[in-house]
Amino acid sequence: MQQERNCLITNDVETTSILNHMLRDETGRYVRDEGMPRLLDLYDRYGVRATFFYTGHIATLYPEVVRMAHERGHEVGSHGLTHEVGKAFDIMPPDEQLAHLRQSKKILEDITGEEVISFRAPAARVDKRFPEVLREAGFKVDSSVSSQRLDMMFSFGALKKLHWLTAPRKAYFAGSGNIFRKGDSDILELPISAFGFPYIGTFMRIAPALNRATRRLLHGETLCTGRQFVFLTHPNEFIDEERVTTEVQRRASNFIGYLLGDVLRHRLKVRNLGAAALPIYERELDFFRREQYSFITCKDMYNKLKP
Repeated sequence: MQQERNCLITNDVETTSILNHMLRDETGRYVRDEGMPRLLDLYDRYGVRATFFYTGHIATLYPEVVRMAHERGHEVGSHGLTHEVGKAFDIMPPDEQLAHLRQSKKILEDITGEEVISFRAPAARVDKRFPEVLREAGFKVDSSVSSQRLDMMFSFGALKKLHWLTAPRKAYFAGSGNIFRKGDSDILELPISAFGFPYIGTFMRIAPALNRATRRLLHGETLCTGRQFVFLTHPNEFIDEERVTTEVQRRASNFIGYLLGDVLRHRLKVRNLGAAALPIYERELDFFRREQYSFITCKDMYNKLKP
């Protein structure tokens, strides 16, 4: 029996300036004027229905970045209220998590006029009991876990991301008290694809050949198990922004975290930025079209699997 082939293209939309290594409101203008149009036109050419996760901050600054995806038939999801490192969901108390979720949800629903049910945490940082807060805020889908991804030491929240090592690889309903395990909650977890290396836009730009090898391994797994692809990218990876500083902003509280999570990570992430990333990404989409994958949204997957 042939396994179902589903590919979920997901996009985190925020004001992070990759080139300048900072949150920058002006980056949102580049996302609106370059990043989003470039991605949306590419998705039109390949018949992609995608999910866009927006921070409440960029949606408030530039509501048109939400409307342009919604009007082309893509799903609108929440990426929290802000991408500030000090407001990550794995360090906020539950009451503050809930307030951020509700506010970001309302901002997006006021713009689109439709219910928002899907969420991804900034930097994929969540704690074990997060399904309870998501459910209380009215969400049904999360995509913040990246099963068997091994590069967490280069990102913030690395210790809690060690739970990724044992998380299920296929879509699963999470435990109410543990988002990293199957359980009895009604929150569907859609793990970001990884095979040791992450299958994401950043890695695609840094090491295109190695990324293609990772994708081939993941494709073989899909043929065997039906595991869905969940690819993560950002419109700000496809903008040609001006450099306003050469300083690498220190966000980590210790030197090792600064060296790995700020300095080294920044040097890698600036490879193949802007228009140079488009042909690399197009080759990935062409693979899925040739292999007859269905491009579906997070909401579509929830509707397939809900009890």
